[in-house]
Amino acid sequence: MRFSQLLFIALVFAITGFSCKERGGKYINQGEIHYNIDYIGSFGPMPKEVLPKNLIVSFKHDKILFEMISSFGNSGILNLSNPEKGIFDTYFSLFTLKYFYAVQPGEQFPGFEAMNDIVIRKTSKTSVICGFNCKGAEVSFPANKDKVYEIWYTNEIHVKNPNTATPYSQIDGVLMSFFFFLGSAELHFDAETVYKKEIPDEVFERREKFIRVSRQEIDKFINSLIK
Repeated sequence: MRFSQLLFIALVFAITGFSCKERGGKYINQGEIHYNIDYIGSFGPMPKEVLPKNLIVSFKHDKILFEMISSFGNSGILNLSNPEKGIFDTYFSLFTLKYFYAVQPGEQFPGFEAMNDIVIRKTSKTSVICGFNCKGAEVSFPANKDKVYEIWYTNEIHVKNPNTATPYSQIDGVLMSFFFFLGSAELHFDAETVYKKEIPDEVFERREKFIRVSRQEIDKFINSLIK
């Protein structure tokens, strides 16, 4: 095979094979999804370089953990859903500060108040992300119907009720490309890699050494991290 042909094949793999990876096969029921985070708009005096660069989602059957942690001061936000034990917690950490709020049944995780009125319309569009067949949906807000966001989700990762207590609770699949308004900040998430791996049950236990606070207090801390 000629060198030019090898170079072309290598280039194709570099573009298509490494932008988003799936490791371990489809129809998995436990593992991790790593997402890139893109911040849209102004974040006040906080440099974007110190904000979390990745979202890591660990899942096992009906349990799921969202981790968005920055290397700056070990700061970040965790959302933990463990229906078996009735644990639906939001954790906030910044240096030595460690707080959490326990979400009540039927309540949404803190920080998403700006998304309370979202309108989700499923479409017939399809895509392939990290090797998983995905379905499309459009998201809009009553206050600005001209602005439409596109999100993607898959049914080939088996997590029961993966979007419980989030603004996307009506989506019956694992989100692979989506966005959040967290306070006044706009964050976009795109799956980069999906790993099939065993996740210990301890990952989904309530965290120790965190001080329990009210919803108003945890909202204030989340807004302070973003702003």
